Amino acid sequence: MEDRLRGTDGEDARIIEGRNAVIEAFRSGKTIDRLLIQDGCQDGPIQTIKREARKHDTVMDFVAKERMDQISPTGKHQGVIAYAAAYEYASVEDILAAAKAKGEDPFLILLDDIEDPHNLGAIIRTANLAGAHGVIIPKRRAVGLTATVARTSAGALNYTPVARVTNLGNTIEELKKEGIWFVCADMDAEPMYRQNLTGPIGLVIGSEGEGVSRLVREKCDFAAAIPMKGNIDSLNASVAAGVLMYEIVRQRTETKTSK
Repeated sequence: MEDRLRGTDGEDARIIEGRNAVIEAFRSGKTIDRLLIQDGCQDGPIQTIKREARKHDTVMDFVAKERMDQISPTGKHQGVIAYAAAYEYASVEDILAAAKAKGEDPFLILLDDIEDPHNLGAIIRTANLAGAHGVIIPKRRAVGLTATVARTSAGALNYTPVARVTNLGNTIEELKKEGIWFVCADMDAEPMYRQNLTGPIGLVIGSEGEGVSRLVREKCDFAAAIPMKGNIDSLNASVAAGVLMYEIVRQRTETKTSK
C-alpha cells in the first residue's frame, strides 16, 4: 500500500517527515492524504498528531519501523510520515453548486478504488472535456491528488473539482436525494446504447482489476456495458470512463437538439 501511495515515479517531494513538520502541516491547513505512524510510537507528539489526524478525518496506517525506514527519503522520519495532496480537494456541495451555476443537470464521475495515478489524471482530463461537473473519489484504497495525477490531467485539475469522501456508497445515497441517478460500468450489463443516460447522472467507474465493488454496485440504479468485439474482455479504467462519458455526452446532445 505504501509503495502505491508514493506514486509510480518516486514522488517523494510530497512526503512530510518528522513530528514537528507533520504537526505544523496539519495546523497550517495543508491537505494530508494519508498518515503513516510507526508501530509502538505512543509518546506525546505522536498523540498530538493522531488528534490532528482525527480532527481532519485523515486516514491513518500503522507500519513497522523497517517499512518506515524504506519509505523515508531521509531516514529521519521520527516515526511519522505524512503524504500531502498536490491539490486541494473540493466538497461534494461544491460540485453540485458548479452544476447549478451553469444551469445544467449534474454530471458526476465517481471512482471506486482507482489506484493508478495516471488513470486518475486521465479520467479527470476527460471529465473536464466531457463537461462533467466534478469527480468523487474515496479516501481509502485509492490514489489521491498526487503530482503525477496533476501532470496527467494536463491542467484539468485547475477547472474540474475533485471531492474525497469517506464512503462512496453513502455518498451515492445522499446524492440520490438530490434527484441524481447512478449508472455503473459492468461488462455483463445491457449495452450503453440501450440505456437512458440523460438527466442528472453519476457515472461510477471501478478499479483497474476488480471493477465496481459489490457494495457500490448495489447502490447504483442500473449498469451499462461497453460493447466489445475483440479477443480480450476489458478496457483500461480511464479508457472505459472516457467511452461511457462520451455516450452520456452524445445522449445529452441529442436530447437537447430534439427539443
